[in-house]
Amino acid sequence: MHKVILIIIDGLAHEVARHSLGYLLAMTEAGRATGYKLQCELPALSRPLYETILTGTRPVDHDVVHNGVVRLSNETSLFHLAQRAGLTTAAAAYHWMSELYNRAPYDPVRDRFTQDPQLPIQHGIFYHQDDYPDSHLLLDAEWLRQGADPDLLLIHPMNVDHAGHQFGLDSSQYRNSARRFDLLLADYVPRWLQQGYQLMITSDHGMNRDRSHSGALPEEREVPLFVLGSAFSHDRHAHPRQTELCGTLASLLGLDHHKPQCRELLI
Repeated sequence: MHKVILIIIDGLAHEVARHSLGYLLAMTEAGRATGYKLQCELPALSRPLYETILTGTRPVDHDVVHNGVVRLSNETSLFHLAQRAGLTTAAAAYHWMSELYNRAPYDPVRDRFTQDPQLPIQHGIFYHQDDYPDSHLLLDAEWLRQGADPDLLLIHPMNVDHAGHQFGLDSSQYRNSARRFDLLLADYVPRWLQQGYQLMITSDHGMNRDRSHSGALPEEREVPLFVLGSAFSHDRHAHPRQTELCGTLASLLGLDHHKPQCRELLI
């Protein structure tokens, strides 16, 4: 069993990640991280793809097919698997994560700060404004990590996606938002690795030049995946799929599951 941190950088297109994430690219050049290009499932929308990443199921199968589907998941998520196995779960994330796995609809007074061992996400700090600063989110996540000592921690920043919707794929604001989050990560990743965490960093979907996403353009579907930690194989020839991330993380956590996984990613 390994402890896991999953980071979903909302709305980060691979074509921007491959030249803007200087710290993660430096870790890759140093042999301490391995990067891949994934193709996200369709539709390339946030709530459907949160569900895909965290359950291993395609949107057309789990039926969360657009962002207006406000209900609890009908699938068994990574959080459900971990909580049922007696592991500790936590998330610093957008409130749609709370609506998928804890309670729906989201009530900020009740749900923004969550401490409940009976819920799939037992320890949570959820936010509900797209411009909630990524710097604050990482502080929330580190507070949860130090206080709850989770086996599974989700970190889900929104500023890259927010900049993309305001200014589009080919904008300095979008690229610089990605750069800022990457540099913020540089303060946390070394301590997380030192504590023995396995890190998976990816995105749900990309962004187009129309300041939107949902379709099949490469810039909408192609997203990055970085893995860091000693439990990964760092096989550069692996070909992971978005539907395999949940099962791969479940295996790292030592969970009994029947989710699809990319065995090539693991030792």
